[in-house]
Amino acid sequence: MPRISAIHRHPVKALGSEALARVALEAGRTLPGDRVWALAHEKSRFDFDAPAWARCSTFLRGATFPSLMAVTAEGEAVLEGGGEITFRHPDLPPLTVDPATPEGEAAFVAWADALIPAGAPRPARLAHAPGRGMTDQPAQWLSVLSDASLAAVAEAAGRPMDRRRFRGNLWIEGLAPWEETSWIGREIRLGACLLRVTEPIGRCSATHADPETGKRDLDMLALLTGLGQAENFGVFAEVIEGGDVAQGDLVTIPEAAA
Repeated sequence: MPRISAIHRHPVKALGSEALARVALEAGRTLPGDRVWALAHEKSRFDFDAPAWARCSTFLRGATFPSLMAVTAEGEAVLEGGGEITFRHPDLPPLTVDPATPEGEAAFVAWADALIPAGAPRPARLAHAPGRGMTDQPAQWLSVLSDASLAAVAEAAGRPMDRRRFRGNLWIEGLAPWEETSWIGREIRLGACLLRVTEPIGRCSATHADPETGKRDLDMLALLTGLGQAENFGVFAEVIEGGDVAQGDLVTIPEAAA
C-alpha cells in the first residue's frame, strides 16, 4: 500500500532542505514553512515595498550556483512568525539565525555570500511574500514525488540518488515507477488531506548538482529525457482539503489511476 515516506520543506528558496516528521497542510496554500524566503541579489527587481510572488530568476538559485544545493536547514520556520533556523554547508561553519529579524537576515546574507563566486551578483536581502511560499510557480501548489521513480533514475545513472536533488515536499513509497504521472487531473488522499494533482514538474539544471557537495556531477535533464520523462520529475498538487499528514500515512489512489 502506498505511504508517505518523507516530508521536506525548504525555508529559504534554493538554500536548505529540511526533513519533517509531520506537517499540517491548508487548503489552497503551499506547504507551511516552505520557501518562506528567497534570496534576492543586488540586481534583483523584487519590490520590497509591495512584496508578492516573483519568478525564480529574481533570486539566487541552484540552477546558476550549484553550491547552494548543499545547504541544509533545521529549525522552527513558519510562514508568518519566523523562528530560529540552523543552516549548514560542507564548506562553511553552521549558522543559527531567525531570518525574520533584521540581524538574522543580515547574518544569513553574509553567510550565503561565501557560496557565490566572485564576479556574480551579490546576495542582498531576503524576500518574503506574505501568506505563501516563494515557489517556482505562481499557483499555491506543493510537490509530490515517488521513491520508485527516484530508484529508476538512480539505476539509469548508475549511482545512489539523494531525494534532496529534486527539492520535493511529499515523497511516496510503494508505487510503480512513474505511476504518479497517471494522477494528473485526479484527486488523491494523503492522511487527512485531499489533493488534486495538477501537472508534471519540469526540471532545471539545479538537479545536476549533488546535494552532498554542491558540485555538478551529472546531466539530470538528459537522463530524464532518456527515460522518456521529457525533463519532468514528480507532480504538482493543490491542497483541496487540509489537515495533518505524517510519515507512514496511507496514500489512497483513485482506482482508475492505479
